[in-house]
Amino acid sequence: MDPASDSCRSGRLCARCVLRPVAGQPGPGGDASCPFAPLAEPLRQLARGERLHAGGDELDGVTLVVEGALKSVCFAPDGEEQVLAFHLPGELLGLDALSAGRHGSDVVALSSAIVCQFPVDGLLSRATPRAVAQGRLLRAIGESAARDRPQVQLLLRRQAAERIALFLDRLLIRMQPPGESLVELTLPMSRDDIARHIGLALETVSRGFTRLQDDGVIRVLGRHIEIRDPDALARLARRS
Repeated sequence: MDPASDSCRSGRLCARCVLRPVAGQPGPGGDASCPFAPLAEPLRQLARGERLHAGGDELDGVTLVVEGALKSVCFAPDGEEQVLAFHLPGELLGLDALSAGRHGSDVVALSSAIVCQFPVDGLLSRATPRAVAQGRLLRAIGESAARDRPQVQLLLRRQAAERIALFLDRLLIRMQPPGESLVELTLPMSRDDIARHIGLALETVSRGFTRLQDDGVIRVLGRHIEIRDPDALARLARRS
């Protein structure tokens, strides 16, 4: 058996799972105390560029990103790709299909990735007998749905540097371990993906990164970003 197929049940990959606060802390034997573990399908490995599902596909479960990163995309009539959202380890995706029963966008792996699927009905039925767990589960679903909505604030920013600052600020919050504060990160997405997400030309995004670096806010080395002035980044991100 592929080691990845049962690694979620061993507890190795459960530390950042969004369902962990719902289930409670795992016991000494890994995630044996998690009521959702028996529902998890064998982990699926995706190659870079591989599609998890297409827009219009029927909902077959809520997906949890275990490793790697993915993006949700749609296409304009002229074929232009728009990046709607990025999905990082520990986050749920597929919530756009909960109401209609069909996915509203394509989801594609940005890098090699591992995902895990849970049937929606099973998740809710497992949480129902425990009022606290049910509330936490619904809150986790609501937070994930809110995160995946189009980033209207990003598109309202006039200056490219401000859009990028807001994007980086939110990404830092999503990627940082609980109780810690990140000062550097490696972007899982390309600048072209960022440009398609925040509504700017690729050249404009590149100039925006350069401006932030020239102003001493960040230091850029390829996809590796060092936050040199967190306060300045936060001010730019929150500027109306």
